Amino acid sequence: MSSNPVAETVASLMPRARAELAELVAFQSVADFDQYPKSESEGAANWIADALRAEGFTDVALLDTPDGTQSVYGYLPGPEGAKTVLLYAHYDVQPPLDKAGWTSPPFELTERDGRWYGRGAADCKGGLIMHLLALRALKADGGVPVNVKVIAEGSEEQGTGGLERYAEEHPELLAADTIVIGDTGNFRVGLPTVTSTLRGMTLVRIQVDTLEGNLHSGQFGGAAPDALAALIRVLDSLRAEDGSTTVDGLSGDSVWDGLAYEEEQFRKDAKVLDGVELIGSGTVADRIWARPAVTVLGIDCPPVVGATPSVQAGARALVSLRVPPGIDAGEATKLLQAHLEAHTPWGARVSTEQIGQGQAFRADTTSPAYRAMADAMAVAYPGQDMQYAGQGGSIPLCNTLAALYPQAEILLIGLSEPEAQIHALNESVSPEELERLSVAEALFLRNYATD
Repeated sequence: MSSNPVAETVASLMPRARAELAELVAFQSVADFDQYPKSESEGAANWIADALRAEGFTDVALLDTPDGTQSVYGYLPGPEGAKTVLLYAHYDVQPPLDKAGWTSPPFELTERDGRWYGRGAADCKGGLIMHLLALRALKADGGVPVNVKVIAEGSEEQGTGGLERYAEEHPELLAADTIVIGDTGNFRVGLPTVTSTLRGMTLVRIQVDTLEGNLHSGQFGGAAPDALAALIRVLDSLRAEDGSTTVDGLSGDSVWDGLAYEEEQFRKDAKVLDGVELIGSGTVADRIWARPAVTVLGIDCPPVVGATPSVQAGARALVSLRVPPGIDAGEATKLLQAHLEAHTPWGARVSTEQIGQGQAFRADTTSPAYRAMADAMAVAYPGQDMQYAGQGGSIPLCNTLAALYPQAEILLIGLSEPEAQIHALNESVSPEELERLSVAEALFLRNYATD
């Protein structure tokens, strides 16, 4: 990285950043209060509020959002007449899955092979630390040249829409000239990337019932309709022979015209086992950024251990459908529900329920903010031009903000590059990426202030 005061300051702050990230990762802030204590999320929220106050933020507040969680807000005034930039991150995290599968404890930040491991290290507690580093570097080098708003969401991973509803009810709160969403990541370590599209999503629960109660499989099996078998048939109908998503009436042939994603690189990033084929058709980028993708997230059925010889009377599943830009998530939900109901065999009773939804997003990459970010990244990543990539995941808040503030520019950056393994076992963050992106964000704020 080229020597400059901002980069030097960020480098000097990295030990502090590691200590702070360790404190934040230690909170088991999963916003599913049936599994994790609400006090863990509240502890993380209060930690962030205290950190913002320590940096001179005013109007720091814990916002009670409609889904029962808290988002943290703060405002740092800049020079008179300055532009306003909103910096976003979320402090809630995915459950750690199988804790025994982690090499080190998921809620204990652990350094190993040059990376920092822990749930939320990249997604997205590290994003909050990135914002703090950028602001501290600017304060040490002449001051922050813009008004800054920070919003740290408490339920992004649950998709329950608390902050979205709150923002709609208080539209003045998050108003800004530009919004930096610190919740995506570089295409690969060391390649500066902004995310220009996000797929939307819908979550649908399906329940299939066939009998008044379970039956002995020896006495009744072969004629009694098995609800679990019926559910499996329905779920199988969501994929073509090659694994492509097939929802009746839903287009699945869009193409991606940006950064290419080579199949061998994808296999490596996704850790696909030797001999196992990729699914779908078209390029990898088409499949993960431009087309719908269905995933069965869970099935309620008897576990193998303790199973009895029974024909199942009822079964249910949770189905996720990722929706690319250009397709309305509400319409996709209707199509998915209609498909599930139409493909249920044997006259089984079926019901579907939508439990979450978010629209897809497409950024305007021709805006001044993108030019300012490209210049900043060129300094933070010498010799590398900023790239544009899609993101298969969803950040429903983006469309809410775009609708509330149509004149605002929205940029998506972050620490969740492929090696981070977000949502999976052994999530980690690259400290080098944290350092470089913090420098880039600081320089962006300076560039944008004078653009």
